[in-house]
Amino acid sequence: MASISTYTSYLTVNRDIKSSLSTVASQSSVAKDTAYYKEKIGDVKTVDEFLGDYRLYSYAMKAYGLEQMTYGKAFMRKVLESDLTDKTSFANSLTDKRYLQFAETFNFQGDKKTAQNTAQASDVTDAYKASFTNEQTAIKTEGTYFAAQIGKVTDIDSLLNNTRLRTYMLDAVGLDSTYTSKSYLKQVLTSDLDDPDSFANQAKNPAWKALTAAFNFNTDGTINGSIQTADQTEDLNLDYVYNKSTFPSDLLADANKRYWDKNVATATDAKDLVSDSRMVEYIKTAFDLNPTIMASSVASLMSSETFATTYGNTKLLDYFNFETDGSLASGNTAQTATQTADINKLYRTAFSKDQSTAIDEAVTNYETRVVGFTSLDDFLVSNKKDDDKKNDDVTEVWDVALRAFGIDPDEVSQSELKRILTSDLSDRKSYVNSLKDDRFVALNKAFNFTSDGQIKAPVLAQAESVSDKYAADYESYKVRSLTGSAKDAAVKKSDAEVQYYKSKMESVTDVKDLLSDTRVTNFILEANGIDPKSVVPADLKKMFESDLSDPKSYVNTLENDKFAQIVASFNFDAEGKLTADAVRGGQQRGEVLGTTNQYARQTLEEQQGDKNAGVRLALYFERMAPTISSPYGFLSDDALFQFFKTTFNLPKSIANMDVTKQADLVNSNIDISKLQDPEYVSKLLKRFTALYDVQNNASQSPTLSILTGGASISADTLLAVAQLKSGQ
Repeated sequence: MASISTYTSYLTVNRDIKSSLSTVASQSSVAKDTAYYKEKIGDVKTVDEFLGDYRLYSYAMKAYGLEQMTYGKAFMRKVLESDLTDKTSFANSLTDKRYLQFAETFNFQGDKKTAQNTAQASDVTDAYKASFTNEQTAIKTEGTYFAAQIGKVTDIDSLLNNTRLRTYMLDAVGLDSTYTSKSYLKQVLTSDLDDPDSFANQAKNPAWKALTAAFNFNTDGTINGSIQTADQTEDLNLDYVYNKSTFPSDLLADANKRYWDKNVATATDAKDLVSDSRMVEYIKTAFDLNPTIMASSVASLMSSETFATTYGNTKLLDYFNFETDGSLASGNTAQTATQTADINKLYRTAFSKDQSTAIDEAVTNYETRVVGFTSLDDFLVSNKKDDDKKNDDVTEVWDVALRAFGIDPDEVSQSELKRILTSDLSDRKSYVNSLKDDRFVALNKAFNFTSDGQIKAPVLAQAESVSDKYAADYESYKVRSLTGSAKDAAVKKSDAEVQYYKSKMESVTDVKDLLSDTRVTNFILEANGIDPKSVVPADLKKMFESDLSDPKSYVNTLENDKFAQIVASFNFDAEGKLTADAVRGGQQRGEVLGTTNQYARQTLEEQQGDKNAGVRLALYFERMAPTISSPYGFLSDDALFQFFKTTFNLPKSIANMDVTKQADLVNSNIDISKLQDPEYVSKLLKRFTALYDVQNNASQSPTLSILTGGASISADTLLAVAQLKSGQ
């Protein structure tokens, strides 16, 4: 028997466990192996490469207490290639959960490659929808500004020197303000429209003539009276709304109605009315006419009963008062007030129908198609039409994306778009960064394309594999020791939290965003077995601000090394921004830290076991206790079962009992719900060490073989190895 008690030896090691682990980690062989692991694991991309580097592979196996299975590479391959989201997968089906823990720390398959994940797609479609409201607001704002300022203009120079007013009036008539000089505008606005040789009348584009008519300048630039009448200001605004609107908004509907009301009242014959394309468009919408029908045919539908009957649509005749030849009888108007009101109702109904479907169809088309993209080419050549070819005018996918970020499709060519989307944002000299335009940077971030146009996994705040592990650990934490309806309720509630957490991991872009959500931080802490009430938000902030590479940084000096692993499990750089550097090879940065910490702990326990196997078993239980959520946690782990038998002085023969009776025996002696309580665990350890010393008089305990020898390989493990060797 050792000269000092097992409990005293355990306390000596565990009283300052961080110092004990630091001592072990600084040992020459441990330090060298750890340095090699940290240096090389990031270069390993496949399971084959990992298993082929014995030094890496054996290090990881030892770290997770699987050293005795290092020889079973075929078996471990199946473990590492298991789909951990499938409860029936190989790793999940093994009784010994150390294999599952091992598999959870690696992700050689990588996160799912996708052109856009759910959060990215939602951001695009949300921004797309918002762009229409923003458009209406901008149009209203400019109209209000122009109406308020135009009356203050006293001469032509004060108008032309106001960039905002100048841009407005050019946009209103559909002219480009970018390339129009003030001198040219001055000649247009001072033209005499009664003179066929005047500057405006000689211009090829009739929009210049319309612009001249919108103002009241003399040929010398002076004004007699007002620069615009109220009607001129309104007419220009109606044109501005029409030319600046890109979708069927309420604002456009109202402007079109007002435009119709004003112009139909002055129409002298049917041909005169349809000479205005905007008026023809109004009629086509109101009566659901074929978009390709000629204006002359529309005029005939309004006036000729013979033509209307032949065409198969006599409805328009009831809404207009034209003679058969399209003229108006003396004293008649094109429409009565009632007819105008009636056609406005028809227009509004048809317009509203288009309005309600236009955006929804574009969004649905976008969401449906983007999930199937496998390369950038799919995005660039995405077809307007749905597969059933019923919606020929559905907005193209790339138009939706460009609009979402305020980019005019005419502003960028497809070749430029390709260079933007394949640029490396982390390279300051990349094409997208050289543009110095936040819109294009945002567009790049919204998609996941490699430099050669293939899809890749998005950089998330936390790798999917790590989030999956957090989810499993969180649920285990929330349902531990619960049964029946209480457990069912807890599972349902935890499932909702898991879904929320995973969705947030797709949208979080920096540490500040992460820590601002208490629901998320509580989830993180509970998934790691930590009571959120025990962690002050300010301290959590200091942890994430810590330099993980500095042993003296705040998070690295904390007694509980779980906090450093939590920080490392997120893909943030020193500035708290997302970085792809946290995920290299098949293991994320936090999992690398977890593995090296596990290796030091495993080595410490082994070295203590060489002196006193009871100390090793005590340290092992102290480490595993918070993870035990049911009596089967003891029954499925030989070392923990030995701890239980020793602690309660039970005979070896209980192993022959029915497993349910063994579970009842555990429950009758141990309160599983208290295994995360340090005081309760300490009481069990005191009892164990006292009885261990009584039961073990020899210097070498049979307990040691449980932790180091073949006895620790469970029956299902041995069976699986045998099947692999026999080719079954």
